[in-house]
Amino acid sequence: MSTNYTIAVVVGSLRKDSFNQQFAYALVNLLPAEFKSEFVRIDDLPLYNQDDDGNPAPAVARLRQTIKAASGVLFVTPEYNRSIPGVLKNAIDHGSRPWGQSVWAGKPAAVAGVSVGAVGAAMAQQHLRNVLAFLSMPTLPGSEMFVQWKEGLIEGGTIGAASRDFAQGFVNAFADWVRKFA
Repeated sequence: MSTNYTIAVVVGSLRKDSFNQQFAYALVNLLPAEFKSEFVRIDDLPLYNQDDDGNPAPAVARLRQTIKAASGVLFVTPEYNRSIPGVLKNAIDHGSRPWGQSVWAGKPAAVAGVSVGAVGAAMAQQHLRNVLAFLSMPTLPGSEMFVQWKEGLIEGGTIGAASRDFAQGFVNAFADWVRKFA
């Protein structure tokens, strides 16, 4: 009997044709058979306000439940102004509050991202890793996935041939990482 794992996928971009959204879908297609993914909706979250902790909006309750039920979390984010997008930080804040009730704590995580720039969202990923460390999320070590968006990176919804082995290695390492915490 095989164990099934659910990966919550949090994409830090709301843009309709987001490169990171496309990349996230292509990455999860590489997950092993016992894994499924659930994309976490963050576009309808209100701005975090501590006054609302006692009566969270339905969108906040949905986010929190999705993360609680997940075996691990894959963050795929662009880089805005050398950091993470505000919408991603807002989602993280909602999941981490009220104090002492974080849904992120203990969830194994991995960080990926693409950018049209040569550094492929590296600074955003470093900032996100700092936040995830504070949230007590064991984040996949050693396997960094910052990629420059180029023609052919995604072909028909899958990772293109030039990057497929690299992406598969990252996904395999993340799957092994999640299994360690199950």
